[in-house]
Amino acid sequence: METDKNSQTNIVRSYQRYLKLQRGMSSNTLDAYQHDLLKLLQYLEEEGKNVHDVQLADLQHFAATLHDLGIHPRSQCRILSGVRSFFRFMQLDGWRDDDPSELLESPVLGEHLPEVLSAEEVDMLEASIDLSKWEGQRNKAIIEVLFSCGLRVSELVNLKLSNLYINEQYVRVMGKGAKERLVPISPKALKELDLWFMDRNQMKIKPGEEDYVFLNRRGAHLTRVMILIMIKQQAVEAGIHKTISPHTLRHSFATALLEGGADLRAIQAMLGHESIGTTEIYTHIDMSTLRQEILEHHPRNMRNEKNEGKGEL
Repeated sequence: METDKNSQTNIVRSYQRYLKLQRGMSSNTLDAYQHDLLKLLQYLEEEGKNVHDVQLADLQHFAATLHDLGIHPRSQCRILSGVRSFFRFMQLDGWRDDDPSELLESPVLGEHLPEVLSAEEVDMLEASIDLSKWEGQRNKAIIEVLFSCGLRVSELVNLKLSNLYINEQYVRVMGKGAKERLVPISPKALKELDLWFMDRNQMKIKPGEEDYVFLNRRGAHLTRVMILIMIKQQAVEAGIHKTISPHTLRHSFATALLEGGADLRAIQAMLGHESIGTTEIYTHIDMSTLRQEILEHHPRNMRNEKNEGKGEL
């Protein structure tokens, strides 16, 4: 008869196969789920518990432990979301008759609006690049493609030449869950890519890397960390004091579209969001920008500022 430990190991393996094959998760997302599940399993082992006999009270105590360890509320939410996914799987796959995580609550998060760059700030970022350096034109093309297409950094580093439809001005993107989407690419981005290809064509490219759009000096495709470091360094060079990352350019893409009057559903499709709720955060950004514009430019507010300056009651 299978021991509790062996049974738990088999459940975890089955869950990993389920996430990969049925949920179609990318390797990065799969690693994150496994890492978070490991936290729960380690906690249960310390408490002498097994996944078969966990109750809601055990999970609530686990959640409280995450808080006591000083883990950020947003990370707590992500971990507990993975816990719910695991126990839903156990119930669906017949390992348990119930789902003890059904009433498990996550910490309440305050609304956090992501940092965005204006088109002028993106221009500053690109203008600060030293084009005399080998990587200069490549980095300029990277920034322009991120801003013009709203790609995730993982999508950018895996972008292939065979994904580019230059005449049609589209890019085929492989997003989360192995879902494909077509995203328009701007003439400006195509111009920067064309200039980069002039440099790229002079490179010695590693076997198997020939189809990747963006390469390092050794002729291999870039990593996400390389892109992150480059953009942070470039922000310093440009004198931009916001805390930015490659994802900032994705946020900036969506915000620019919304401010330009694009439909929220169209933005959802271009970003590859599964839920419209994820895309709706950009309406909050747009409203905060609109409020500032009203405060600065509406005649009633301008009059009030003048009256306050005169000390009128």
